[in-house]
Amino acid sequence: MTRKIIIDTDPGQDDAVAILLALASPELEVLGITCVAGNVPLALTTKNARIVCELAGRRDVKIFAGCDRPLLRPLVTAEYVHGKTGLDGIALPEPTMALQDRHAVDFLIETLRAEAPGTVTLCPLGPLTNIATAFRRAPEIVSKVERIVLMGGAYFEVGNTTPAAEFNIYVDPQAAEIVFKSGVPLVVVPLDATHKALTTRPRIAAFRALNTPVGAAVASWTDFFERFDRAKYGSEGAPLHDPCVIAWLLRPDLFEGRFINVEIETQSELTMGMTVADWWRVTPREPNALFLRDIDAEGFYSLLTERLSRL
Repeated sequence: MTRKIIIDTDPGQDDAVAILLALASPELEVLGITCVAGNVPLALTTKNARIVCELAGRRDVKIFAGCDRPLLRPLVTAEYVHGKTGLDGIALPEPTMALQDRHAVDFLIETLRAEAPGTVTLCPLGPLTNIATAFRRAPEIVSKVERIVLMGGAYFEVGNTTPAAEFNIYVDPQAAEIVFKSGVPLVVVPLDATHKALTTRPRIAAFRALNTPVGAAVASWTDFFERFDRAKYGSEGAPLHDPCVIAWLLRPDLFEGRFINVEIETQSELTMGMTVADWWRVTPREPNALFLRDIDAEGFYSLLTERLSRL
């Protein structure tokens, strides 16, 4: 059975690979891509989403511009990781496909109202501003979401943007708090899982060996992307964070985690955006998320390479 999804994203090289993985997978029907400010400002995230869809030969995908700033805080971006365009690493043609003329939040609301309850999965790959705004504006749609599978947060790995916080949650912690308290079933793909799925020379070579425009782009993006993690962590390569969201939808058996309570810190500037994950279940708080910790990295990269070969 085909699963209907909406990808909410701020591309980003790893977001781009996640979009390609989804578009290459017949098990998934991408109803639309909603863009948010995050890794780079909104004008670039919408441009990059169109570049990726055109690279995949999927000009039919509907792309919507969403929120250009967090709910309450100034926008923090990550050009130091992704480059000034957000997709540094390879020169690709300027996109020619048009953005849709509806706001991303309106699309989310209208789509969830129109689709049967429990048939649409939301896949946020960036800050949760669009999703939270839709939930606040139209609370009746919350119960219609099948689940949210998101990349964000950390527990054992702690933060990659501050000592306590992962980037996606840190950029808009107030939005994350709304989503985590919404009651929608959550699957959280944190740094704890993604940092166990690092690029390596053989894995990047496998992308390049596809001998396709998609393979060349993904190899170039990962070559560029991994320079930051190599310098920061001394690791062999870089984690492809966001494709793990799509991989979980396709192959949940590749992952392991626990159903636990996860709360978002929004009061302390010292720990702002921390995902307070009760991994050891030491509080009486009710579990609200499947929080992943482990991934079969070989299985993940095999899946990714095989699916990208279809584009």
